[in-house]
Amino acid sequence: MQETTFYIISGVYLFSWVFQVFYHLFFFLKTARFKPQTHSHNNLAISVIICAKNEAENLKQHIPLVCNQAHPDFEVIVVNDGSSDDTEMILAQLKTKFNNLYYTNIPLSKQHYQGKKLALTLGIKAANNEHLIFTDADCYPTSDNWLTEVSSQFNSEKQIIIGHGRYEKKKGLFNLFLRYETFFNAVQYMGFALRKKPFMAVGRNMAYTKSLFEQSNVFKTYLNIASGDDDLFIRHCANKTNTSIQTSYDSQTVSLAPKNYKEWVTRKSRHLTTAPLYKIGIKSWLFTEALTRQIFWVLTLCSLFFPTFVPITLGLFVIRLATLYIILAIAAKKMGENKLHWSTILFDFITPLLVGSVWVINIISAKKKKWK
Repeated sequence: MQETTFYIISGVYLFSWVFQVFYHLFFFLKTARFKPQTHSHNNLAISVIICAKNEAENLKQHIPLVCNQAHPDFEVIVVNDGSSDDTEMILAQLKTKFNNLYYTNIPLSKQHYQGKKLALTLGIKAANNEHLIFTDADCYPTSDNWLTEVSSQFNSEKQIIIGHGRYEKKKGLFNLFLRYETFFNAVQYMGFALRKKPFMAVGRNMAYTKSLFEQSNVFKTYLNIASGDDDLFIRHCANKTNTSIQTSYDSQTVSLAPKNYKEWVTRKSRHLTTAPLYKIGIKSWLFTEALTRQIFWVLTLCSLFFPTFVPITLGLFVIRLATLYIILAIAAKKMGENKLHWSTILFDFITPLLVGSVWVINIISAKKKKWK
């Protein structure tokens, strides 16, 4: 009986190790080795779409950085989504300074709030150009070449471009965790896209064509879900051939990070509400990665109590961690993430636990709503 148990545990351990190393080499390395297309003359006409709700101060700071992009032909459309602050006044003031800025207002309604999807739809309908780039009001581009870099990946085949939206760097361990998790996730979902399995993007830095949006009628399918204007669009419209990524530093946006753990949980909880709608194959990959990562860590730590197995388990542990570390180091260098890969040893084990706890919170909350 004990011998059977030993073989089962050993088998599970080895499977976890093999899966982890394969996963990193198959998906993460694909992102790390990605070479963006380079176009010396990128003259695509671009419409930038930004939805804003009570973002007066952010708009005041960030809109000039968007409107002053070096791209030759673009417009910026801001949809004021029922704001109760000074958003409309700020937009009116900015409009006098930037001829390429346009905005529209959705009246504030206490009875009905349609969510970001309505605001995005209005912004897209107002766009004069075929190629659209999206960001949020609390974001700003890393350079004045942002639009040129992102739009350079469009071609006759590629209709969706997935970009990287990093968090602003601040002092403290919590901010380091936020930036690492965001970077890790980006390397992951970009790798899936390059492996012809696109499943996710972030609304603060993504692009797609107006015709694709109009043909898909995608938002009507998910009106009952508050989030999902980004990853559910990818789930519905992205396929093996029409999606690419952009990883260069100049193509990125920077977002204001959650101020504390509670705010992060709220954001993460909202995002995870769309995860059950991912395709079954994607969910299987993501679940197995998180599960095998935890199993591998736990069994490695448990093996320390059995000196006979320590050399083998520590050897496998070092190989797995070194593989991930090197791949993330390559990706971090290309994406300008300032040696963020050093955080792997700190957060590799704890990240699935924290995200898993938010998942459990969502399940409990959903059950409570059903009981009412």
